Amino acid sequence: MKPEDSRGPSYTVPCEDYVHVVEFSPFDSGSPTSLLAYGGNQYVVVATCRFQEEDTEVEGVEFTTLRVFHHGLRVDAMTWSPESRLDQLPQVIRFCTAAADRNLRLLTSDLQDTNEVKVLEGHTDYINQLVFEPTEGKQIASVSDDHTCRLWDLEGKETACLQLRSPGMSVCWHPEEIFKLMVAEKNGTVRFYDLVTQQAILSLDSGQTPLMSADWCLTNTIKVGAVTGNDWVIWDITRSSYPQEKRPVHVDRARLFRWSRANENLFSTTGCPGKISSQLLVHHLGHPQPVLIGSSCVGAGLSWHRSLPLCVVGGDRKLSFWVTEM
Repeated sequence: MKPEDSRGPSYTVPCEDYVHVVEFSPFDSGSPTSLLAYGGNQYVVVATCRFQEEDTEVEGVEFTTLRVFHHGLRVDAMTWSPESRLDQLPQVIRFCTAAADRNLRLLTSDLQDTNEVKVLEGHTDYINQLVFEPTEGKQIASVSDDHTCRLWDLEGKETACLQLRSPGMSVCWHPEEIFKLMVAEKNGTVRFYDLVTQQAILSLDSGQTPLMSADWCLTNTIKVGAVTGNDWVIWDITRSSYPQEKRPVHVDRARLFRWSRANENLFSTTGCPGKISSQLLVHHLGHPQPVLIGSSCVGAGLSWHRSLPLCVVGGDRKLSFWVTEM
């Protein structure tokens, strides 16, 4: 595996709007295709995709729009519910969005006539990330510039509010233990909370600021990664509260960090969207240089496929997909 020069995406799909956020569902939907949603200025589009890497009869990518939901506001963040299923009747699509009005919206649809929207009110500033509890999908956690992490039930009721010391940038739920939540703050601290006692049980320190994005490696939960300043940092939570590894990657400050779901040593970072283009870098822990450098016209959002070494970035009227050769 050699580092390559900057290259264009493996596949692109045209969209009708600027894409602010894009998310593959990390859950099995009961269908051979993958669920994907992207949010623009007014709409959320829910689609399925299948790639030639998983089905030789597909040429490139087969992208099918299932439904366009009118959202009315720019979508800033979104998360999939594990209850979204395509293999039952009626089908269930459920996801939650964060918008510029500081509210969350929980959308549930059968892709036919029933579409339900619940507005979750409580945050007093910009919401940076949100996540469904991954085993049953009965709770949502969200973090905001208002220095809180809030928990919500599916009725839209706020069930807990954790006070943070700086803006909350990222939130991740443990894949099996539903009482463990990771919250990353802009001041460079990552804390793990026990949701029964609502107390922090462990904290990590990146040693620098601003921390813009962090992710918990769900295939190996002793690994946590983040981007702070221009660097990526990786912790082994069994060894130290300080990063085991760090490396400068983006000249113009790093913006997002996401672990691959297919390989615990693979992760991607993006730079802050610049005037012309933004860089997507894919890194492998065993390699000193990025294994893929992708150049995208001002990208927004970053998400990995559930089982392929493939990630997607949104942009101006398109989705760009990059496949990493493993």
